[in-house]
Amino acid sequence: MAYEDNHFIESRKLVWNYSFFTASLIELFQQGLHATAYEQFGNHRHTVLETEGYYFAVWAPNAKYISIVGDFNGWKKELHPLFVRLDYSGIWEGFIPRLPKGTVYKYHIEDADGNSYLKADPYARFAEKRPETASVTWHFEHEWNDEYWMKGRKNNNALNAPWNVYEVHLASWMRPEKNNESSFNTYLQMAETLVPYVKGMGFTHVELMPVMEYPYDGSWGYQGTGFFAATSRFGLPEELMHLIQVFHQEGIGVILDWVPSHFPGDAHGLYRFDGSHVYEYADMRKGFHPDWNSYIFNYDRGEVRSFLLSSAHFWLKYYHADGIRVDAVNSIIRLDFSRKPGEWEPNKFGGNENIEAIAFLKKMNEIIYHDFPDVQTIAEEASDWPGITQPLKKGGFGFGMKWMMGWMHDTFRYFKLPHDKRMAAQDKFSFSLMYFYDEKFMLPISHDEVVHGKSPMIYKMPGYEWEKFANLRLLYTYMYTHPGAKLLFMGNEFAQSSEWNHKSELDWELLKFDSHQKMQDCVKYLSHLYKNQPALYEYQFDQRGFEWVELNRRENGIIAYKRKGKHRDDDILVVMNVSSNNYYQTPITVKGKSNWKEIFNSNDIAYWGTGENLNPLPTIHFTDKKRKLCEIILDVPALSAMIFR
Repeated sequence: MAYEDNHFIESRKLVWNYSFFTASLIELFQQGLHATAYEQFGNHRHTVLETEGYYFAVWAPNAKYISIVGDFNGWKKELHPLFVRLDYSGIWEGFIPRLPKGTVYKYHIEDADGNSYLKADPYARFAEKRPETASVTWHFEHEWNDEYWMKGRKNNNALNAPWNVYEVHLASWMRPEKNNESSFNTYLQMAETLVPYVKGMGFTHVELMPVMEYPYDGSWGYQGTGFFAATSRFGLPEELMHLIQVFHQEGIGVILDWVPSHFPGDAHGLYRFDGSHVYEYADMRKGFHPDWNSYIFNYDRGEVRSFLLSSAHFWLKYYHADGIRVDAVNSIIRLDFSRKPGEWEPNKFGGNENIEAIAFLKKMNEIIYHDFPDVQTIAEEASDWPGITQPLKKGGFGFGMKWMMGWMHDTFRYFKLPHDKRMAAQDKFSFSLMYFYDEKFMLPISHDEVVHGKSPMIYKMPGYEWEKFANLRLLYTYMYTHPGAKLLFMGNEFAQSSEWNHKSELDWELLKFDSHQKMQDCVKYLSHLYKNQPALYEYQFDQRGFEWVELNRRENGIIAYKRKGKHRDDDILVVMNVSSNNYYQTPITVKGKSNWKEIFNSNDIAYWGTGENLNPLPTIHFTDKKRKLCEIILDVPALSAMIFR
């Protein structure tokens, strides 16, 4: 080796004496079972021979030479080499004394052919603000003050607790300068603005679109290069911790989007990390995403599985996240995802399952729920692949919840229909309850549904302006009273009238118009109602929690159902009119209690309804006391939903 000399040899011995690795840790890493590899890899403040500095470790199995370069050494590759372990693990280590926190660096990597690469640290905990791409030496200095939440979050994150999630893209929720895409509120500023807004609206959880470092704003965070680094766009890592802490102090859980499915080909990133296919499959039939122009993790490689497992574990441990939403699960588990015949290779059994990827997801859930039993993992899985939320012991994947894309698509198709066409399509409306209990579903109205020509929610609705708002109130009432957890993307709560644009901010000025302000008030009321009515969440994943009351008036467009909790007195009755006709003195036959009170009517003037045909204390007649049947006589406004307790 060109750099082999006495100083080099002595330095190597010194590093090995203070190595962070043991044989057992390396074995776990190679087996894909090392969930805390972030404790060894990356950069770590360390003391060697009473001198403080930073220890570095990187996995690059096919590299021939690696050094640390940066402003601190003039980017000279010869000055701070790393030393490869002699156990054939492919791990390189080194220690640089007196290196301060906040030092910018990259790995200079040379392959066997003499090609060189400048790579960011895959395990770095902080990175330069884009467009710069270097890693930064960092150690966390945050004292958490969310003990009350952490001790009680088992109840807040339970599947029989309310889950009303506000999905947020931090850059574009609100900006200091509306149309300046480089103008960002900081994590600290969002703690003062976003947190009280989410709490006031009644959401129980917030889901942050990926906050892991990413180079291109237009990827929204889904093309990541920093799987352990909070994006520096909005401030320091400790400031993101502060934002999460403030959410917790206000009783709000934090879910982080996490992307273990693919990564971009940026020169400083994971692609061909040491000149070879290290993190991605070498066979591009498995290793390349044709839709997203990105690269697929090699789930067959234990070191890659440990990398991903450690990433998920890291955000739960160090950032106190209450769960992760795993992006694009369908693309992970299917070899033929978005590929034509001949563009993919079947597995050894001739099927389309990515066997090693499925095994990884199962092991990930096993370890996460073992180490963090009070969090949830949520799968964005768009197919009917069975067992996503079934327990591991029953052969399932072990996720806590799954996005119910079928409900979303069917609901949108139904509500887009002209009012007089809905009666014939009622089965589309009710179909979700035929398979709802196959999984533990979250009902998503996410960012993907209001972008790329799909139109904002308000313009998916038919009719003239008043009817559009009435329909949207009706749809939201249906979502909040349907079994399952809820997710609503930012801006939908006040009927954003343009598609989401990540370069701008939400159209907050719409709130000066009654129609939008009162839509926001409607969602706010429904959010608090869902959170405060046990019948809407106690059995949200249990067949005991739902009962159809009226499905036989499709010619009128009247539909009714009950939501039921542990106590009969908590039962909720929902009556919907999906037609544009008003109905008067309409009987709804209900079994059970004979005393019902209207607690919500989407036609209330408070929500930009007409204010007509409300039923504060409806007339009730017993029709069969022995069977506990009674008739509730209602006025049913057009395009409205009513909720009775």
